[in-house]
Amino acid sequence: MKNGFVKVAAAAPVIRVADAEYNADRVIDCMQKAAAQGVKVLAFPELTLTGVSCYDLYQHSVLLDGAKKALARVAKASEGLDMLSFVGLPLAVGSRVYSTAAALYDGEILALIPRENVDGSPFSAPAMETRFVKIGETETAVESCDSLFVCEALPALKICVELGADRDALESPALRQVRAGATLVVQMASFPETVSSRADAELQARFESKHWKAAVLLAAPGRGESSTDYVYSGLCLCAENGKILAAGEGADSFAVTEIDADLLRNLRRGCSDFEFESDCSEYAWGSEATETALTRKFFMHPHLPETAEELPAYCERMLDMQVSGLIRRMEYAHLDHCVVGISGGVDSTLCVMVCARAIKQMGLPATNVVACTLPCFGTSSRTKSNAIIVAEQLGCEVRVIDIGKSVYQHFDDIGHAHDDYSIAFENAQARERTQVLMDIANKVNGLDVGTEDLSEYIDGWCTYNGDHTSMYDVNLGLTKTQVRANVRHIADTTEDRVLKAALYDVLECPVTPELLPIHDDQIEQKSEEAVGSYSLQDFFTHCILIEGFTPSKTLRLAKLAYANEFTDEELHRWLTSWCKRLFSQQFKRSCLMDGPAVEAFTVSPRVGFRMPSDGEAALFLAELDSSFEG
Repeated sequence: MKNGFVKVAAAAPVIRVADAEYNADRVIDCMQKAAAQGVKVLAFPELTLTGVSCYDLYQHSVLLDGAKKALARVAKASEGLDMLSFVGLPLAVGSRVYSTAAALYDGEILALIPRENVDGSPFSAPAMETRFVKIGETETAVESCDSLFVCEALPALKICVELGADRDALESPALRQVRAGATLVVQMASFPETVSSRADAELQARFESKHWKAAVLLAAPGRGESSTDYVYSGLCLCAENGKILAAGEGADSFAVTEIDADLLRNLRRGCSDFEFESDCSEYAWGSEATETALTRKFFMHPHLPETAEELPAYCERMLDMQVSGLIRRMEYAHLDHCVVGISGGVDSTLCVMVCARAIKQMGLPATNVVACTLPCFGTSSRTKSNAIIVAEQLGCEVRVIDIGKSVYQHFDDIGHAHDDYSIAFENAQARERTQVLMDIANKVNGLDVGTEDLSEYIDGWCTYNGDHTSMYDVNLGLTKTQVRANVRHIADTTEDRVLKAALYDVLECPVTPELLPIHDDQIEQKSEEAVGSYSLQDFFTHCILIEGFTPSKTLRLAKLAYANEFTDEELHRWLTSWCKRLFSQQFKRSCLMDGPAVEAFTVSPRVGFRMPSDGEAALFLAELDSSFEG
């Protein structure tokens, strides 16, 4: 269970109604298949060994005895398997007949858990007291499902087992308490197939896994069930934190994936509504832990939708949040102009387009956006040209203000040599630009709208009290990958061919602060050569700051997400750099401007991720280095 991953599966074999022996064979086949793939938790549908459509036969001793014998054989077949299996069967205890889930591990029946919600079913509600029943050679307790199931072999998981309609009985305080303590909800379902059954089940699993901060593993009856009144699809799926990780439907359906117990634990920390009694020591985290082979996908851009079809609506929503935040601030301050420093980079390009949308929605003329390009020693004609073209096509008032003379005067005032290209040489330009923009904003009854994005605030790639500072920052809540996605979305959808061409060229330009002198009008200072790929940085941010993963786990997932795009040594180097900058640059984040968060994460010192400005990265770096085998 290295890094907290547990491989789980749901199976719905094609069975024969009321033929427990045949069904036991199918269950054993699935168990062997799952064990060969390293599965640790396997779930079957309700009443697996008989089928869910036996009706009055559930009261007959022939069927009940056959189911018990079949279970004993399945339990025997589980011997030697490092896997917890949940198999459904009808079970008679005295005069009562229950629909139960048998928990099997390494040849033993660990528990028999009865269905709680029996409305409309032929089964009895579970008794208050614990009852025992003999299966094969051993007696096993029939336990009420108002407690969590725990297997010693999987201490990181607290499991809530639900049969049939149990998931519909959440008004029960006992069941809600179980859900609150469970990190894995095993749903052994009994519903038939309808035209909407899969969509409904996936929607409910996504909601429940997000709401309860748990994984949901569901198995529904398969194609071998009776078709007297219904047909059954064999839907199997697994959801985690609002996402469907794996799903299958059809004959002998089988869905296998890995749930992340580490993530679920992190999500529950700080939430008083949830119980999680396992101590961290119960997790096998270290290098000696068994590493689960991962089949689930990890995407390079976790801050964007996983499918291209979702991206346009996602971008429009981000843009709407930026625009509405800016309008609210301008109306509150009784301002009617936006002032933007445009450099030809993606951040300022998005910013000026957001300002143009805001001014238009406010019913003001497009020229109320004052777009200022402030060339100096490192400005290339390419970036300057793109900046002006974009602003002009939007109808903005464009001002070209060369700040070179002012900066040289400032160098003379502070005794800095004109050819001394140290940090003061770079930062003086950024601070001069900020002063000019703020003063113009004061002059035109406007707002100096900041361009810096979330990625650059996290890595500190900005000049303190320079581009770090503005009167309102519309990009503060967007990562660099989100900024680029918004610019590309506008380029893809605009009918203005000139604007479209300029935006695509902006996207092609390398990220650059343009603060050092250039030669032959070529971009020489490239940000990603100093701080690493912004795509990679945003991946690190998602894993470590949002998901709460360790650096070593983040490194492992980056290898999977980026495949051969980076070597292991490069990933280790850039993650080391990211960790160092996360701590050393916090002082810039401790006094950030106002600006809207576009997802449930921000580094605003008021509502976002907060940390001391003089903390040490030593523990993070040591944890990363201890696992690196480069």
